[in-house]
Amino acid sequence: MGNRHAQPHEQIETHDPMTFVVPPQLEAEIDERITHYPQKRSASLMLLHALQEHFGFLPKEAIEWTARKLEVQPIHMHELVTFYPMFRQEPVGKYVIKVCRTLSCALGGSKQLHEHFCSKLGLDAHGHGIQTTKDGRFSVEFVECLASCGTAPVMMCNEDFYEGVSHAKADAILADCKNK
Repeated sequence: MGNRHAQPHEQIETHDPMTFVVPPQLEAEIDERITHYPQKRSASLMLLHALQEHFGFLPKEAIEWTARKLEVQPIHMHELVTFYPMFRQEPVGKYVIKVCRTLSCALGGSKQLHEHFCSKLGLDAHGHGIQTTKDGRFSVEFVECLASCGTAPVMMCNEDFYEGVSHAKADAILADCKNK
């Protein structure tokens, strides 16, 4: 499905199944993709990724919609969403900054890098889980291994990967995002 839906996320109101609507073009793409699997259920992850890419997160209504589409119980989709850390059930910022916290990056200064981002963005450096700025523009989180231990500390901003990130490089990344 690529990044066709990666524009600013559509705002959806949650907690009311009547307000959750999958756009016809996205639903048509999803329907076509389901045909590539021997069993509908096998398309679960693909559908969840497509919906999250479009809406920015997976509200309860999206999880239930996916279950109906694949003819499975909603608990099966909920189990996937809660098991895989890449799925979000709450909105995140336009720019999601992920700082690796595993051993090599920790030794390379990832804790200080995380603190730097939090300080620059007015977030609690000691808070747990993902944090989003009040304006909804940035989210920062510590994550498990980003698979580049030899170039620590590493981070991602949305889909862009950065190695050997100094505070100056972090500031340049933030400035680039703010100028977009």
